[in-house]
Amino acid sequence: MKKNNLPNKISIFPLSEAIFFPRTILPLNIFEDRYIQLINDCMKENRMFGMVQPKTKFGNMPEVYDTGCLGKVVSFNETNDRRFIISLSGIIRFRIKREFKKEKLYRIFEVDYSEFLTDLEEKNDQKINYDKKNLLNKLKIFFQKMNYPIDYNEYAKLDLDNLVNTVAMISPFSVEEKQKLIETIKVEDKAKILDEIISFGILNFQDNKTLQ
Repeated sequence: MKKNNLPNKISIFPLSEAIFFPRTILPLNIFEDRYIQLINDCMKENRMFGMVQPKTKFGNMPEVYDTGCLGKVVSFNETNDRRFIISLSGIIRFRIKREFKKEKLYRIFEVDYSEFLTDLEEKNDQKINYDKKNLLNKLKIFFQKMNYPIDYNEYAKLDLDNLVNTVAMISPFSVEEKQKLIETIKVEDKAKILDEIISFGILNFQDNKTLQ
C-alpha cells in the first residue's frame, strides 16, 4: 500500500495484551456490539481499522497507548450466533494524534504514520547487522522451558523482522513489554529488546527451578 492511500482517520479496537505488526495476521473473534458495528462499518468502506493496547482493563473508555498498528480485514465469517470471525492483516504502525468526539459505539482517532513509513518496505536480512542464529537458539530454549510447541524450522525461515514480530505477538509478555516492542522502529533495536526479554525469561525459569 502507498502512503498516500493510508487513512488519517481510523476506527480503533483497543485490546489488552494483543499487538500485531505489519506483514502479520491477527485472528479476532468479534462479539461486542460496539465492535460488531465497527466491523460492519469498515467492511462497507476500506476494510481497515487500527489495534492498540489500553493502559487499563477497566471502563468503557480506557486510556490507550499512543502507538498501534493499522490492519485490513482479509478474511470475514459470520457465525450463527451473530459473531464475526475475522483475520486482520497488518499494514503499518501509527501514532495517535487525537480522538474525535464519539458518534459511534466505537472510538475514532486521527493518526500519523510518518515515523513508521519503513513498515511499507520489504526488509532484507543481508542489510541488517544482527546475529539471528543466536536469537533463534534462545527462542528455542525459551519455548521449550514454557512447554510451548513451535515449529522451530518454520520460524528459522522467517526474516528477522517477521520473526521478532511473530514472537512478540504469540508470547506471554507483559503489556509494557509488548508495547515497547511495537514502539521500536529499527529492526535491530527491536530484536535486541526481544533478546533481552527472552534472556530474562530464561533466567527466571532457572531461578525458579533452583528455588524449588
